[in-house]
Amino acid sequence: MGRWRALAVLAVACFLGMTCWFSASAVLPQLRSAWRLSSETGALLTISVQLGFVGGSLLSALLNLADLVPPRRLMLWGAGVTAVVNGLLVFSTGPETALPLRFATGAGLALVYPPSLKAVATWFREERGTAMGVMIGALTLGSALPHLLNGLGGVQWRPVILCTSVLTVAGGLIAEYAGADGPFPFPRAAFDPRQAVRVFYNPGVRLAALGYFGHMWELYAMWAWTATFYTDIFQRHGSADASRQAALATFAVIGVGALGCLAAGRLADRWGRTRTTVLALLLSGACALLIGIPGLPVLVVLLLGLAWGFWVVADSAQFSAIVTEVADQSHVGTAVTMQLALGFTLTVLTIWLVPVLRDGLGWQWAFSSLALGPALGLAAMLRLMRLPVAARIAGGRG
Repeated sequence: MGRWRALAVLAVACFLGMTCWFSASAVLPQLRSAWRLSSETGALLTISVQLGFVGGSLLSALLNLADLVPPRRLMLWGAGVTAVVNGLLVFSTGPETALPLRFATGAGLALVYPPSLKAVATWFREERGTAMGVMIGALTLGSALPHLLNGLGGVQWRPVILCTSVLTVAGGLIAEYAGADGPFPFPRAAFDPRQAVRVFYNPGVRLAALGYFGHMWELYAMWAWTATFYTDIFQRHGSADASRQAALATFAVIGVGALGCLAAGRLADRWGRTRTTVLALLLSGACALLIGIPGLPVLVVLLLGLAWGFWVVADSAQFSAIVTEVADQSHVGTAVTMQLALGFTLTVLTIWLVPVLRDGLGWQWAFSSLALGPALGLAAMLRLMRLPVAARIAGGRG
C-alpha cells in the first residue's frame, strides 16, 4: 500500500468516525422543542461531549494507550464504543439521560481522533503537514455532516443520530481492516504515566500546545454556535424556513474548513508551519471580530462565515504536526493526546460563554471574545519561530 492510498483510507475512517461529535448539536432545535430545553441545557449537550473527550484523552494519556496499543486498533475500539452510546440517545426523553450519553460519546472519540494522527504520521516524514491537513479536513467534514443530514432530512432527529452511529462504526472497521501501518513507526514506549506531564518539559511541545490552546479557544465555540447564529440571522430577515437554511449554511461554513486544512497543509510544508499558523490565526481572529457586527447584509454574513470557517480550522493540523516532529519520539502519542485533552478543556469555557454574551451583549461581543484565543496563539508561535528547536519543524522551514 502506498502512502497516499493509506492516507485516503485513514481520512475516510476519520471522516466517518467523527460524525457523532455534533450529532446532537445538529438537531438541537428539534431537541429544544421536544424536551423543552433552556439555552444553558442546550449548551450542555455540546459541552458534555467536550468533557467526555477530555476525560477519555487524559485517561488514555495516563495509560500511554496511544503509544502501547496500535493506533488503528484504538480507532476501532473507540468507534465501537462511540457508535453504541450515541445510538442509545434515540431512547432518551430528556437531558437526564442524554448528557451522560453525550459524555460517553466524547470519551469514545478520544480513542478515534488522536490515534488517527499518529497512524498517518507513520506514513509521512516529508509532506507531513499536508497529510495532517487532510486528516483534520476529514474530521471537519465529519463534524459538519450531521448539519447536512439535518438540513436534508426534515424535522426528525432520531434518523440523524442513528445514521451517524452507523457511519462511525464503518469508520472504525475501515481503519482497522482496510488500513495498514506505515514504514516509519514510532519507537515502542514503556508504560510511564509521568510522561503525561513530562512531555511539556520540551519547549517546542509547550509552545505548540499554547498555540493550539489559543486556536481551540475559538474553534469549537464557533462550530457549536454557528447554526444558532445563522438561525437568528435568517429569522431577522424574515425567512420562513430559517432552521433548514441555517443547517445548510452551517454545513457549508464548517465544511469549507476541510479546504482550509488542505491548503494550510500544503503551505506549511513549503513555507513553514509556524508562519502558516500565524497567518491562519490572524485571519480567523479578524473574522471573529467582524462577523457579528449588527446590520450586515445576509450575503456579507455568509461570506464572512465561509472565510472564518476556512481559516478557523486551517492551522489545527499543524500544531499536531509540530508536536510529532519535536516531541520525544517514544511518546508522540501521549504528547499529542495531552495537547488535545487540554485544548478541548478550554472549549468548555467558550462554548458556555458565547450564549451568555449573546444574551447580554449580542452576537458581536459574543464572537469578538473568541479573538482572544488567536491573540494568545500568535504570541506562542512567534516565540517558537525564534527558538533553535524550530529547525526540526517542517524539514528546517520552521
